[in-house]
Amino acid sequence: MNQVDIKQIKEINSVVSATEYLYSQIPPNLTLQKALDYSITAHENQFRKSGEPYVVHPILVASIVSSITNDESMAIAALLHDVVEDTIISIEEVKELFGADVAHLVEGLTKIDTIRDAELISSNSNEKLVVSALSFRKMLLASIKDVRVLVVKLCDRLHNMLTLDSLAPHKQERIAEETLVVYAPIAHRLGISFLKNLLEDLSFSYLFKEEKEQIDTFLENHYHAIEMRLNEFREAIHKILVQNGFVEDDFEILSRVKHKYSIYLKMQRKGVGIEEILDLLALRVLTDDPVKCYNILGLIHLHFQPLSSRFKDYIAVPKDNGYKTIHTTVFYKTAIFEVQIRTYDMHQTAELGVAAHWKYKSGGNDNVKLDWLHNLGYQNESVEDFYDLIKNDLYSEDISVFSPKGEVFTLPRGAVVLDFAYAVHTHVGNHAKAALVNKVKTSLINELHNGDIVKIELDENTITRCSWLDAVKTSKAKTNIKYNCNARVREIDAKSSINIVAAAMNLSSLSVEEWFDKNNCDKRASVTTDIEHLRDVMHKLMNEISQNSRFKGFLSRHRFKLKLYSIRGLEIFSTSSVSDVVFDYCCHPKNGDEVMAFLEKGKAHVHHKMCSSAIKKLDAKEPMVFIRWEKLTIYNYNMIVSLHSGVGTLAEFLNFLAKLKIDINQIELGKNKSESTRYCEIGFESKEADINALRAKIEQKIKVIHFIRTDDAYR
Repeated sequence: MNQVDIKQIKEINSVVSATEYLYSQIPPNLTLQKALDYSITAHENQFRKSGEPYVVHPILVASIVSSITNDESMAIAALLHDVVEDTIISIEEVKELFGADVAHLVEGLTKIDTIRDAELISSNSNEKLVVSALSFRKMLLASIKDVRVLVVKLCDRLHNMLTLDSLAPHKQERIAEETLVVYAPIAHRLGISFLKNLLEDLSFSYLFKEEKEQIDTFLENHYHAIEMRLNEFREAIHKILVQNGFVEDDFEILSRVKHKYSIYLKMQRKGVGIEEILDLLALRVLTDDPVKCYNILGLIHLHFQPLSSRFKDYIAVPKDNGYKTIHTTVFYKTAIFEVQIRTYDMHQTAELGVAAHWKYKSGGNDNVKLDWLHNLGYQNESVEDFYDLIKNDLYSEDISVFSPKGEVFTLPRGAVVLDFAYAVHTHVGNHAKAALVNKVKTSLINELHNGDIVKIELDENTITRCSWLDAVKTSKAKTNIKYNCNARVREIDAKSSINIVAAAMNLSSLSVEEWFDKNNCDKRASVTTDIEHLRDVMHKLMNEISQNSRFKGFLSRHRFKLKLYSIRGLEIFSTSSVSDVVFDYCCHPKNGDEVMAFLEKGKAHVHHKMCSSAIKKLDAKEPMVFIRWEKLTIYNYNMIVSLHSGVGTLAEFLNFLAKLKIDINQIELGKNKSESTRYCEIGFESKEADINALRAKIEQKIKVIHFIRTDDAYR
């Protein structure tokens, strides 16, 4: 790895100096020179905001790429990464001139830019970027088949961050925020720590200027004291190692102050000032052999008091991204120091992550698992849900646990036994009935710890555990539990719909079920949640029965009109009289729970949909009634939609909102008007409390750009 000279890169503003720097990072050859000439020609007469030739940017991106990997295709793709999007050149021409591998990478980079333009909020918007950035990251991660594309894109973003000064302040902040929310976490997960730290610190300098200035001032004012402490501790370790048989060529000691954004985060999380952060200072000891790492660890622990809670051995149990290092924290005089011990090869991997491995282009290095990348492609109903699912996967510290055969599984801190079961395999998670942790019988929602050995016992059937959704930590466990619960609720609703219609129309459950099957009624489950759908089903069934002459007299005497009964915060629709609501002791559902109700002697007996006693009643075809919680609260919303220009489009959309029983308070038309579309901002009231459900209904009709609950401070 060549060292990336950030200061030098920032000062380069000509094609000649950029080319010289490129060839200091990668040896010149005919193919590379051809790509360089091609890029220079393609970007001729294009200039950046700063006034420098645009082609300086791709040359320096290629230089950064070349400093971390010797993959020539990646360097060439970096040189050409903007030609398809910004010039008339096609991907077919790139393929013809530079081969399929380069074209594949350039196409991937172009695709990211296309998704970014479509998914990210405009830099002119006052809205926080986080929501749209999460949506973009979701699509980005789901779309990348070759992780090399991500590496080049991160290098591209690094150079953009190094040249932000020429942009307007609001654009600087927007790009910095996007970098912090989207790109730095990806660099972290790919294990490219030097890129992650640079991206975070550069973003930090634009987003939190006062806080950065405070940290800078502290470090400047205490520079000599910090240097003295670091040098003194470094000398103490050096002396101990030499006295115990290490020769100076056997090891190297690097010292550093933690990077500024990580200092800021620690201050925020602990609510302390920088002077109260104990482990501000860190040393890294490099050696040439893993066994020597443990020898060095032993000598450090024998001479300095360790904090046992801060010890982590990632050499014995590496992280998913291939990271191997021993972490320990020790007292030295009045200070606390973090010490990292690793080999030179491990150092290369720690700094460069997947880019340190020549096999990573096929995702094939044994030490680098990229499963997490594919697991982030979950298709969920909202960005908020996606964020809830993946925030632990992206940001949490890891623990490592073992199967009885010694296979290692990396999980976020706080993960429970059921998370482990799903990490092994979806089938294992779905069928897990019991567990042994370190040979002791344990609950499936017990928290796991580093080094635990876990054995899962399986049941023949899938076990649905809806109440455990908040107990698990990993996105895979949450997604599968949610999927199983939704499937179970749909199954229960499908059965309930038959019993509700049969009871309302005084028919046998069997005949109603046959009618549903004959009429291919796919949405039968919604009969239990949508009163209009229930009325529609009853109307169609009545019309069909009326065609049979035997029933004409019967139908004239029974019109089967559903009557509304409001009792104890519940709405019951029934053709029979309902005098009271009874909450059965077996489950006693609380307000807002998924419920169903059985009609017994004029009373609605209410159960949770997952109640085992209720399931027996359901299977026994006992009479049921439509029931739901009253929604009397009014919620305030604000949304921006993209409206096609044309006569009557607004009127049609407002009519659609009226059908959803939406009460409009204010409307503003014409934001960012273009020839084909215009943005329309609407403030309105609705009885619907579920923001995701309401948005989904509206998005059936129109593209929603922005959607929030204005009476919900968190959202």
